[in-house]
Amino acid sequence: MSAYKIFSLESKVAIVTGASGLLGRNYSKVLSDAGAKVVLLDLNKDDCQDIAFELPNESLAIECDITSKSNLIAAKDEIINRFGKIDILVNNAAINDMVENPINALEDSKFENYPLELFRKVMDVNVTGTFLCCQIFGSIMAKNGSGSIINIASTYGITAPNQNLYIDSEGRQKFYKSCAYPSSKGAVIMLTKFLASYWGTSGIRVNCLSPGGVENNQSEDFIKKYSSMTPAGRMSKPDDYSGALIYLASDSSKYVNGHNLVADGGWTTW
Repeated sequence: MSAYKIFSLESKVAIVTGASGLLGRNYSKVLSDAGAKVVLLDLNKDDCQDIAFELPNESLAIECDITSKSNLIAAKDEIINRFGKIDILVNNAAINDMVENPINALEDSKFENYPLELFRKVMDVNVTGTFLCCQIFGSIMAKNGSGSIINIASTYGITAPNQNLYIDSEGRQKFYKSCAYPSSKGAVIMLTKFLASYWGTSGIRVNCLSPGGVENNQSEDFIKKYSSMTPAGRMSKPDDYSGALIYLASDSSKYVNGHNLVADGGWTTW
């Protein structure tokens, strides 16, 4: 197989959840550029349709709540009716209490005060949603005897948040990164390992991609501080993950299973 063809996704059908997000739209474009027919799943169908319109290959936008089993079953039926199969699943949809838009004030973001309903919401989307997508779409792959599932985790599923990142230039703690997102991403990594073992002889590979921090309108002070803590000396851009995604989705990684591919500019080495 040539160096080009080993990365090709021609004739493949790929699902991307959270497809209208910063990384989701880039994942969708990269998969389409590699030849895949892409299904864009998101609560925001209008944005997905706009993204789909720009893709070079046939695509499909579906409004879907990944925490709803009935929604996912309906989406599965629509995909099978349209394309006849599912080859790739990218579980990208997630809730993150974003650095640039903290969901609570300083006191409420402390672990001692963190709202239970918010913890449950993050776990429901990030863990239960990933579980349901793997169960419903992965079962189709298992019946067909082939497929690649890529669960998007995070460096915060490997290392604890450095709360010093959230101290401003005047030395004030603006908020605390909560335990919810790291806990959920740690669970996603372990779910990946479980499924890699469970479906190991079924022709399905299940791997993780753990991105580092993505630059996305954070304060200049935050970007500078994060960059100083990273061997690469910068935050990532959305397209920094394109090669890693294609590697995990394509035959170039056909003997890679249960792996967590960390693409973080070296963040977790320190």
